[in-house]
This record gives sequence, C-alpha cells and structure tokens, in this order.
Amino acid sequence: MQLITYIVLFGIIAYTFGFGVTLWKEKQKLSAVAVFFLCLTIIVLPFFTII
Repeated sequence: MQLITYIVLFGIIAYTFGFGVTLWKEKQKLSAVAVFFLCLTIIVLPFFTII
C-alpha cells in the first residue's frame, strides 16, 4: 500500500512540475514560481506527517 502511495505522489509531483514548466514557457513567471513552490511543498510534506 505504501508503494502505491509513493507512485501516486510521484505522479502528482510530475504533473504539477510539468504545469509549472508550461506556465514558465508562456511567460507567466510569477505563477510558475508559485506552482514550483507548491511542488516543493508536495515533496516535503510527507516527511512531516505522522503515520
């Protein structure tokens, strides 16, 4: 079950990062930075949860 969780989490991170890259290419740099920060938060957040 934990493996499935990590696979889904990686998929969400990849999708969010790709969306940030798309925003960056469309010259919406402030929005892209916000999405990259969200992606970083998604990466770090599981390390602070109590299971």
